[in-house]
Amino acid sequence: MANGIDSLRNGSLSEMSLLDFSAQIMKEATIDDLDPNERVRLRSIIKLRKGDKTLLELTDEELDKALQIIKEDNGVLYPTVTGLLLIGKEDCLQRIMPTAKTSFQVLEGTKVRINEQIAKPLLATFSILENYVKAWNPEREMEQGLFRIPIPEFSEDAFREGIVNAFCHRDYSMLQMVRLAIEDEGMSISSQGGFIEGVNLNNLLTIEPHGRNHALADALKRIGLAERIGRGIDRIFQGSIVYGRPLPDYSESTPTYVKLFIQRAEPDLAFTRMISNEENRIGRMLPINSLLVLSTLQTQRRATIQELAASIHVSEARTKANVEKLIKSGLVEANGTGKTRMYRLSAKVYREQDNVIGYVRQTGIDRLKHNELVLKLAKQQGYVTRENVHDLLGITESQAYRVLKWLADDDKLILKGKGRNSRYELNK
Repeated sequence: MANGIDSLRNGSLSEMSLLDFSAQIMKEATIDDLDPNERVRLRSIIKLRKGDKTLLELTDEELDKALQIIKEDNGVLYPTVTGLLLIGKEDCLQRIMPTAKTSFQVLEGTKVRINEQIAKPLLATFSILENYVKAWNPEREMEQGLFRIPIPEFSEDAFREGIVNAFCHRDYSMLQMVRLAIEDEGMSISSQGGFIEGVNLNNLLTIEPHGRNHALADALKRIGLAERIGRGIDRIFQGSIVYGRPLPDYSESTPTYVKLFIQRAEPDLAFTRMISNEENRIGRMLPINSLLVLSTLQTQRRATIQELAASIHVSEARTKANVEKLIKSGLVEANGTGKTRMYRLSAKVYREQDNVIGYVRQTGIDRLKHNELVLKLAKQQGYVTRENVHDLLGITESQAYRVLKWLADDDKLILKGKGRNSRYELNK
């Protein structure tokens, strides 16, 4: 083959996903095209990022084989695509894989503050990008008891996972570069190739993890640069939710590239404090689906299980399971039964957010909705009883009585009869 990229162009994306381009041997190169300094960087990353420590006990050759950096063919060791991408010498990398480039831009209005192209192996590229982003990612602090919690403009975990995903899942047959841009609206990360077959905007958080370049992804996981369980997308969403910011947006993606957009927005400190308190209480991070439920209720105020499931693109069964856990923890409360059962953030949450008025407003909305439903039933049926209201709203009979009394006191209903035969009719 004329160069390494030709091997990828020989098959469709679906075919290459089966063959795993990143695991292919590159006979146009030799093991001398691997940079010893980048291998030193690799070992230091394993230590720093808590990668697979057993790798550190291996010789260089054993390490390279374990990470599929090199493979043997007819008794000769050759670098793989993964090997060149991770620790290949720059001249060889650009000769054989000219698509392995990255663009970093900072735009302020119409002014271009930074416009850099990086043509280095991935480990060096990650380091450069981290330093660039750090310089353009200001922090503020939130007091939490005796501690101060830093709140960056863009979550570092979300950025890392976003850029790792871009390199892991891109199509290296396409000439465009991976692009990282910081603009007035926010941060965007674009990579070539579109979503993997079976992945779409609605199942990003639920589909079983799989990628385009399996050997490369596995190496990055073992090094410590990617999530070992393959749920890096969870961390991208978590990075926005825990600060009460809008969810990451993939809607500008096309069949030929994936674009992640993280909006620049002020953090919701009260919401952040609630999440932090709860995670400290349980001694672990909240699962992503619970965070999605809390985020949705924070913005929408109230929703049914069906509405929550549709909003977060998770099955109703999983949504209900997470909601029930949040109810037990005191973060969410419910009103009603069956499909009309409504959920909202609890009085405790509103109180901790110093927003009791907001809670009262929400409960007032529930009361108004209850009144509307009861009056509608009275109009259709000709009357309503306490038992009717109990069944309709999923509330206790004493609560049903209070609803009817409110409507009677407001001259909306008229009480007819007494005792067990009492009923309420519309006041015409």
